[in-house]
Amino acid sequence: MNNSEPHQSISRCLADEAGEHALAGGADLPRIERAVREILAAVGENPDREGLQETPARVARMYAELFAGLHQDPRVHLQKFFIEKYDEIVLVRDISFNSMCEHHMLPFMGKAHIGYLPNGRVIGLSKLARVVEVVSKRPQVQERMTEEIANLLVEELDAKGVAVVIEATHSCMAIRGVRKPGSVCVTSAMKGVFRANLSSRSEVMTLIYGDTLGTRS
Repeated sequence: MNNSEPHQSISRCLADEAGEHALAGGADLPRIERAVREILAAVGENPDREGLQETPARVARMYAELFAGLHQDPRVHLQKFFIEKYDEIVLVRDISFNSMCEHHMLPFMGKAHIGYLPNGRVIGLSKLARVVEVVSKRPQVQERMTEEIANLLVEELDAKGVAVVIEATHSCMAIRGVRKPGSVCVTSAMKGVFRANLSSRSEVMTLIYGDTLGTRS
């Protein structure tokens, strides 16, 4: 018998366990599964029928993914910056995201536009998308998400100005209640020069939407 086999087996078990914890991302998967089974029973379903037997586990893994941002710090993506003498607007448009409305636990999804006026520091463009990704993976409202992203950039980059505009469609408005699919919620957070100076604010909004504000397809 190969003496290394028990060690290899233990290593595989530890690796599998680590993988499960990584997938959970800090979420208590068994607890979510129990809750999903209870919800299915409460609405009149049989959680033990064939089509639903694996549903609680699937939902648990899905929630771990959708709420991964609860266990991550978006600031880590803003720690590495470059010193550049650049004093014009930096803008990344159309950063796609999906998040979860905390009022009805239904998704909302759309695009974020982020612009900032550097104060000697510039950040890698992909880092802005990573910040959106982390912040979006939490139960929240769109207004708070917009403000939180803007505040992070102000605090970590010491930018002269920050502009964040988010456009999103909300499932809680499309499939329940008023049932108005296709409606879009737009929120903005303007900081620094973009809040204090109308011409700077107009410039960044024109960069986002073009010359005809609000009509970009």
